[in-house]
Formats: sequence, structure tokens, C-alpha cells
Amino acid sequence: LPGLVFSVSHTTRLPRAGEQDGVQYHFVDQAAFLAIRDQQPTGFLEWAEVHGNFYGTSAAEVERHQQAGADVLLDIDVQGAAQVCRRANPVTIFIAPPSLAVLEQRLRGRGTEDEATVAMRLNNARKELACVNAYDYLIINDRLDEAVESLRSIIIAERSRRRRNPSGQPRFWAV
Repeated sequence: LPGLVFSVSHTTRLPRAGEQDGVQYHFVDQAAFLAIRDQQPTGFLEWAEVHGNFYGTSAAEVERHQQAGADVLLDIDVQGAAQVCRRANPVTIFIAPPSLAVLEQRLRGRGTEDEATVAMRLNNARKELACVNAYDYLIINDRLDEAVESLRSIIIAERSRRRRNPSGQPRFWAV
């Protein structure tokens, strides 16, 4: 969608095969991550330790995109979402797998996690799924094309609710 920007998070985890710094994530070591975190209020909008690694969203990056008039899409876990909700009034969308069995198949199919990591991720998923009712919307990521269309529809509806057109530009009426 025009006017929609994906926020690239920072993480302390190592890149997977094919991932590029600044594209999927900003890959940093723990010392750099903690230094950014401690630059309040301009450090991270939200941050959390997830699956044994740190993840965070740059407050400056989000602010820069918003000042340019863009809607910013954050890909964050439930801990980060709770932090953002305390600081702002975001539209929250929980994207869930069709089942834990499918999630397990997807994790194993990637071939990037050992058995202990798969078990930890599944356990964390169970806990996160318990938070689904705190979100404005739920998308079940069963069929990618349908999940994408649901996300597009939510963004367009929320833009309309906020008096913006589907492209994200403000609408004004003269009376």
C-alpha cells in the first residue's frame, strides 16, 4: 500500500542465510543494543528479550517515517506491543498460525533451529496466543494471499476511520 512503511527492527541474533543487515533487521551485538536502549527517550520505542535474543524498534526511525506522513508497520511480539500501547494508541493486529502443529511444521521446515529452540519457540507461542484478545484484530496466517488481503483491508479501514484515504493521505472537507 502507498504510504505504508515497514520498520526494520534491531536484533542481537545472528543473521540467517540470505538475511541482510538493514533489510530484515539491523543486526547488532548486545553492547550496541543496550547502548541504543539506554538513549531514552530516543532509543527504542519498544524492546524485549525474545527467544534468547534482544529485539527493538528504533523510536527515531518510527518518528522519521511518521513525520513524512507514512503509516509505520511494526513486526513485534506481545511484550513490545504492550509497551507501544502504553506510549501510543496503535492499531494492533495479532497474526497467528492456524495451529501449533502447523507452526511446528513451519519452524522445522526452515531448518534453522535446533530441537531446544523449536521447543522454546512453541512454548513462547502458547503464551503469546493467550494475549490475542488484547489486540484489535486477528489474522490467521493459513493461506498467505488471504492473510495479506486481510492486512490490506484492516489498514484501509483504519485509514478511513482516521479520515485518510486508502493511500494514507489526509482527507479534508470544507463546510
